[in-house]
Amino acid sequence: MFFLFVVKSVTKYPIIESISFILCPMNFSDELIKWYNNNKRELPWRNTTDAYLIWLSEIILQQTRVDQGLPYFYRFVEKYPDVKSFAAANEDNILKLWQGLGYYSRGRNMLKTARHVQENYEGKFPESYEELIKLKGIGEYTAAAISSFSANEARAVVDGNVYRVLARFFGIDEPINSTTGKKMFQSIANDLLNKQNPGLHNQAIMEFGAMLCKPKKPACGICPVRAGCAAFIHNATTALPVKLNKVKIRERYFNYFLLTNGTKLLMNKRTEGDIWANLYDLPLIETKIFLSVDDLMALPETKELFGNEVTITEYFNTNKQVLTHQHLHIRVIKLPGLPVKMKENWSFIEIKNLKKLALPKTIFILLGNYLN
Repeated sequence: MFFLFVVKSVTKYPIIESISFILCPMNFSDELIKWYNNNKRELPWRNTTDAYLIWLSEIILQQTRVDQGLPYFYRFVEKYPDVKSFAAANEDNILKLWQGLGYYSRGRNMLKTARHVQENYEGKFPESYEELIKLKGIGEYTAAAISSFSANEARAVVDGNVYRVLARFFGIDEPINSTTGKKMFQSIANDLLNKQNPGLHNQAIMEFGAMLCKPKKPACGICPVRAGCAAFIHNATTALPVKLNKVKIRERYFNYFLLTNGTKLLMNKRTEGDIWANLYDLPLIETKIFLSVDDLMALPETKELFGNEVTITEYFNTNKQVLTHQHLHIRVIKLPGLPVKMKENWSFIEIKNLKKLALPKTIFILLGNYLN
């Protein structure tokens, strides 16, 4: 059966101009699934219906490329093959294993979720959308993905790849991160969903966006649905999707102090409520603006911690560290072993044990000589 599928939106790209632009939802899904079966990447989480393993992969791949996340997936599965083993881990072990992935709140939320599942679901990871959406760190997309991949529940996923495919195919210039846009794209995805094979459909459209309908230089020449694609017809692939620029970048100035005491290095354990929560970095004084070293050392806070007469053995500025909403300007100042007023979260740690700590990637690189 054929359906006329019309998207009602204000757009400068005509969606339906001729019969060639008419694809029914089932045909669209069939074409993507056919492409997927012939071109998909072989990934371990695609060969299982275990909701726990699918959950692991989905959380790891949030804000992370597949090639970067794959080794982490294997390491987590080897160390924690089930919910019970994950729930029994301590946070430092999880964060250490997570080191280098960034967005460390994902790792902390995973531990909370695993413990909740162990306690409330007898260690069996939920498969239904309604139960999954209640769990820490699981939003609408992740709940739809896990439920459709593990239990074939008819829930349409909408991630960055899906937004891009739909925006281009239907010529929609409504911003994907606007309230109206989110509702519109979810509604379209729901209508397009292959209700008989929702899991396969979801995998297909996401893979299609990741591998063929890419953000830059999409492979339109071999696209199986280009005849009905508004962006292809109107040469608008670079213009779609549209996204509102709401990100306000915060500039931060981190002045780290490197102090050794024999075979030990002074470290700081970060607290909740900021980046790198519960990870280890160096003692730090943060300033609102870039200060010269002399002005930094003249600050009352610096004098209180390290005394009035401090000999600096060396200092250097690193490259700016770019995070999603923050730019970190980092300076490292080496001080001789001297009396220091210890803060609550500071402690001297044996250099040989630094490898056991969960460190932000930036600090891991800075301490490279000590970690060899």
